[in-house]
Amino acid sequence: MSEPLGESAVTALVLAVGRGDRSAGDPLVRSTQRDIWRFLVYLVGHADAEDLTQETFVRALSSAHQFTGRHHARAWLLAIARHVAADHFRAAACRPRTVSVPDWQASAERSRAHHLPGPDDTVALNLAVRTLPAARRAAFVLTQVVGLGYAEAAKLCGCPVGTIRSRVARARRDLASVLAPASRPRPALPRRPTLVTASNVPTRGYDVTAANVP
Repeated sequence: MSEPLGESAVTALVLAVGRGDRSAGDPLVRSTQRDIWRFLVYLVGHADAEDLTQETFVRALSSAHQFTGRHHARAWLLAIARHVAADHFRAAACRPRTVSVPDWQASAERSRAHHLPGPDDTVALNLAVRTLPAARRAAFVLTQVVGLGYAEAAKLCGCPVGTIRSRVARARRDLASVLAPASRPRPALPRRPTLVTASNVPTRGYDVTAANVP
């Protein structure tokens, strides 16, 4: 997997794809797929994140000619991912939810009961994040998982920076109250949760292999 590129390099790649340079597609995907996948994992879960990562890049590569370079390309890609997730939720609106509140509460309780800091805690955190209200979840994931600045996240979400800060603070309080044992002091919520490894996701002539997340 290629190392993530800086914003200017990513922007240059998107502009190149938009001009018809297919050779720019693969490095664009390799350098940004990790952020897109991590974002989608927290929005829709691991089971659907791989397919939606693929769909995000299919849409991005086919619409790159519309990208003007006035905004950061990574934020543009995340906006596409957010639309993909929204379409996914609309399509699944009539299906029963696969993750219920008792499910993630039970997972959190199991990890606390055994004092496990590894995979069980990760699963509990992932599931708990998915129960946050959509606005808080997006703000939390964009800033605390993907690593966008508050100003960038605000532009992406279409709200003031102060609103993003408030949503993140509330999200962290919500998650801490769910994940912290009642019998001992509440631990600090990790700012960069560790996710499990995704499998390969090929698509339409480009190498859209989902990144391994350490």
